[in-house]
Amino acid sequence: WAHAVGFTVLPHVGGLLGWFINRKGIPVWYEKLKKPSWCPPRKIFPIAWTVLYTGMGYASYLIWNDLGGCSSKAIIPLGLYGAQLVLNWAWPPFFFGARNLKMALIAILCLDGLVIGTMCSWYRINKIATLLMVPYLGWLAMATCLTIHIWKDNPEEK
Repeated sequence: WAHAVGFTVLPHVGGLLGWFINRKGIPVWYEKLKKPSWCPPRKIFPIAWTVLYTGMGYASYLIWNDLGGCSSKAIIPLGLYGAQLVLNWAWPPFFFGARNLKMALIAILCLDGLVIGTMCSWYRINKIATLLMVPYLGWLAMATCLTIHIWKDNPEEK
């Protein structure tokens, strides 16, 4: 059970660190941005990410367990997962820290591709793990559209 807990908690580490680093700039800068009417309220984001990180973390444990731990068979499926997790953690510093909307957009588009690749590599290993990633992919689709709108509607100052 220790491995299950560790894998499940791991995604939260970067999420909490990103929030902690960027927490002061979020209310001030983010609230001033022009956002589409369908943008979720700020209070929804921590709830959504808690659920999503828990699901994807447990899913990664299922894959790790089914592949017998850190075996050669696990390199690609867990490598893709790790890469998307790092890119997920990198998005807030681009968006909130550097306030670089273009880099945030590039990062989230790459993240979308890595998540789809992760899910494709997981499908033959464990379908439940793959299904646990579906809400994350759905949220990322919304976040990608939101990032595109914010980038287009808030031109960077020269």
